[in-house]
Amino acid sequence: MEDTDTRPQASEDAATAALPQDADSILALAARSMFHLFSSISQGMFLVDRTGRIVWVNEGYKRFLPALGFSSVEQFVGHMVEEVIPNTQMRQVLETGEAYLIDLLTNRAGTFVVSRIPLRGDDNEIIGAIGIVLFDHPENTLQPLISKFARMQRDLDDARRELATQRVIQGAGQRPSKYTFANFVGASPAAVEVKRQARRAAQSSSPVLLLGETGTGKELLAHAVHAASARARGPLVSVNIAAVPDTLLEAEFFGVAPGAYTGAERKGRDGKFKLADGGTLFLDEIGDMPQSLQAKLLRALQEGEIEPLGSNKLVPFDARVIAATSCDLAALVREGRFREDLYYRLNVLPIRVPPLRERRADIPALVEVLGEDIALRNGAPLPEVTPEALALLSAQTWRGNIRELRNVLEQAAMRSDSLRIDAPQLEVVLREAGIEKISPVPAMQPMPGHEAAAAAGDGALPLRPLAQQIEELERRAISAALAASGGNKLAAARLLGISRATLYDRLSLIV
Repeated sequence: MEDTDTRPQASEDAATAALPQDADSILALAARSMFHLFSSISQGMFLVDRTGRIVWVNEGYKRFLPALGFSSVEQFVGHMVEEVIPNTQMRQVLETGEAYLIDLLTNRAGTFVVSRIPLRGDDNEIIGAIGIVLFDHPENTLQPLISKFARMQRDLDDARRELATQRVIQGAGQRPSKYTFANFVGASPAAVEVKRQARRAAQSSSPVLLLGETGTGKELLAHAVHAASARARGPLVSVNIAAVPDTLLEAEFFGVAPGAYTGAERKGRDGKFKLADGGTLFLDEIGDMPQSLQAKLLRALQEGEIEPLGSNKLVPFDARVIAATSCDLAALVREGRFREDLYYRLNVLPIRVPPLRERRADIPALVEVLGEDIALRNGAPLPEVTPEALALLSAQTWRGNIRELRNVLEQAAMRSDSLRIDAPQLEVVLREAGIEKISPVPAMQPMPGHEAAAAAGDGALPLRPLAQQIEELERRAISAALAASGGNKLAAARLLGISRATLYDRLSLIV
C-alpha cells in the first residue's frame, strides 16, 4: 500500500535539474543558445579579439572570402578587421562597447544587413566583438519589408502635404473640400465611367453640370472635382438654392454694399461669388433658381463680374462653377421655366450620376462603408449584415438612392438587439418606410450544362470523391458571387458570408 510509482516525479526532478538555478549559469546557457541560433540562421559570423584582429569565422562566412580577395580561411584569419573588411565599424564597437544591432554594410563583396555585438569578460571589460551577417542581398530578401515601409512613407508624405494644405486654407479663412474621388464608392461600370468623366472635368476650368436623382452623390462629386483640380488650394463655397428664400438669394450670391438698405451691415457683406474667388462655387439644386435671378447669374458667369446689392460698382471674381440638379433642366427650358442661354452656359461639361438601381453591384461595398460610418458616428461596433440581408438590399429599387440605403441601414442597426442585421429586420424597416412592394431576392440561376444532369436524376451524375465535388461547388459559388458583384472581391466576399482574406485564399487554390 505504501509503494507508489515515482517515475513521473523522477522525470520532473531530472528536467528541473537540467536547468541552472543561478543567474550566471542561466546567462551562460542563454549566451550559448543564442550563439548557436545565430550561427545556424545567419549568413555568416566572425570574431575579433580586443585588438581588432580576426580570430575565427564560421562555415557560412567562408563563402564571402573570395569576394574579399582571399582563397582560404588561413589567409583571412589573423588580419586586422579593417584591413580585410572595407567600411566595417567593428573598431568603433571595440572602442565604445556599444552594439550595432541592425546596420547596413556595403563593400566589394556586396551589401549586407549586419549586427555587431561587443563581448565582455568576467570583469565586464571588452575582450572582443562578434560580427553577424543577417542578410545578404537585402534588396531581394527584404524587398517586401522595404516596399511596405516605402508605401507607408509615401502615404505619410501625402498626408503631411494634405495637412499642410488644409492648414494654409483654414488659416486664410477658406473652406476646404471634404471629399475626394476615393470617397465615391463603387467599381461597377457605371461608377467607373462617372469617376472617369469627373476626373477629366477636374482638369478643365469650364462649368460642370451634375445631373442625377436625389441621393446619388452629386455633392460628393463636386467636392472631388474641386479637390482634384488646379483650384484645390482655393476655397470651395456651396450654396443650396432650394434652402435659401427667394428674397435673400441675390444678397447671398452677390453680396451687400455698406448701408444698402435699412438694417444692412455698415461694412457690407461679401456674397458667395466673392467668397469663392480663386476656388470653386458649387450651386446645388440650380433648377430651383427663380427666373428673376437667372439673368443676373448669366451675366456674372459671362463677364466674370458681380454687382453687390445696393452698389453701382462692378467687382471682378475668379471662380469655377459646378452646378447640380435633380430636375430635368432640358424640360424646364422647354417649359420656359429656365433660361435657355443660362442652360447652355452651365451645360458645358454635363455628368450624369447614375441612380443606385443602375449600379447594384456597388451595393455590398456601399453597405460596408456606410456601416463603418454609422458605427463610428454612434460609437458602436460595426454591424454584421448577413448574406441574405445583403441580397435583399441589392434587390431593391432605392428611389432615394444612397441616402435611402443609409437610412434603412441605420434604422436596422439601431433596432437590432445584436450586432447582426438579417433579412426579416430589413423587411420590417422597408415596409415601415412606405415601400409597399419589396423586391424579392432573385433566384440563383443554374450553371450552364447542369440543367440536363439535374433533370436526368442523381444516377446520371458521375460518382467522384467528395473533396472534388466540394471544390467544384466552391468554384461555382465564387464565380457566381464575382459575377453578381461586378468583379468586386469585397462585395463577393460579403455575398458569400466569408472574409476577403478567405476569398483570396480560395481564389489562389482555384487558379
